[in-house]
Amino acid sequence: MKASTLALCCLLVGVQSSCAPARTATTPAPSSASASAEQEILNLSRQKWRWMSERKVDSLAALFDEKSVFVHMGATFSKSQELEVIRSGGIVYKSVDIQDESVRFVGSTAILLTRLRLVAVVGGNDVTNPFVVTEVFVPQGGK
Repeated sequence: MKASTLALCCLLVGVQSSCAPARTATTPAPSSASASAEQEILNLSRQKWRWMSERKVDSLAALFDEKSVFVHMGATFSKSQELEVIRSGGIVYKSVDIQDESVRFVGSTAILLTRLRLVAVVGGNDVTNPFVVTEVFVPQGGK
């Protein structure tokens, strides 16, 4: 049961990390417009992580599209299922150490890849796991 509960937290991550996005020597520097758009996505994602750790389900509900799909190691959740996991405290996020981030744009769609180490309480046990998280941001209605 503990392992299956932990598997459900693959995509959910709690507390924002204060580290800046890492760049490798081979990653070209973005243009100023691109860098601004990239920073906006990183900031929005970090805000989302804060809301998740603080269990601000109403704020998350406004951010997540009705058709959102949350992919975990052993399951996929709808928006309502994901919000219930957060609301109920099924997983309590203690900290996240963001080790690497990159934003890629396809048209106006932003794809954020994050490599991190999560510390959480699952089934009453402290757990620490590495994760790679993929987030997709699509502007809708000017937001």
